[in-house]
Amino acid sequence: MAVQNSFDVVSKIDQQEVSNAIQQALKEIHQRFDFKGSKSSIELQEDKIVLISDDDFKLKAVVDVFEQKLVKRGVPLKGLTFGKVEPAAQSTVRQEVTMQQGIPVEKAREIVRSIKDSKLRVQASINGDYVRVSGKDRDTLQAVITRLRDQDFGIHMQFTNYRSQ
Repeated sequence: MAVQNSFDVVSKIDQQEVSNAIQQALKEIHQRFDFKGSKSSIELQEDKIVLISDDDFKLKAVVDVFEQKLVKRGVPLKGLTFGKVEPAAQSTVRQEVTMQQGIPVEKAREIVRSIKDSKLRVQASINGDYVRVSGKDRDTLQAVITRLRDQDFGIHMQFTNYRSQ
């Protein structure tokens, strides 16, 4: 029987790294002179992050500090979706940031279509929130990974679970 090789295309954000980035950003916000006396904060709630500040200008500064800390911790910014700025209680503004966990179905279909259009001898299937790619030849799977990295699907992708069966 022929050996079947496979890998998974996933899109996940490490919650621990996000939590660490939030802690670092809050530390910097509390130490900076331009935030003295402001009501700026960053809160992590299950699958989203809430940024709060006094006004739009300070909120933009909070977002900048937070993004810098995320980049330093290796968290992809493509995996975050920033919502619109909304007025909140006590004359503050807030912005919700949703974290992407898993590949949306329409993006998974684009990935599978791209793999099929490549005419490489592999099979791609959507399994929940990830895409499994399998084939006989490891070099072909490497070519698929290279092709997917060269394209921009608007999401952050990781290639995991590379194995032989």
